Amino acid sequence: MEKRRHFWNGSWGRLARRDVLLYEDGGQWLIEVRVGGAEGRSRWIPREDEDAALDELRALLSGTADWREL
Repeated sequence: MEKRRHFWNGSWGRLARRDVLLYEDGGQWLIEVRVGGAEGRSRWIPREDEDAALDELRALLSGTADWREL
């Protein structure tokens, strides 16, 4: 599995930090939405192709948070 993109909301601390990561694994695209940093909780969103994954990623990043790409 290869990490393609990584965004975080710019907040430090276990309660405030949010990360959104995009992975590609053998043609399948996975988005990890993580709350609470590296030790936090994650949920995974599978997508069948890159376009669908990027659309989902844009939707997750829209809003008020000051997202930064790492």
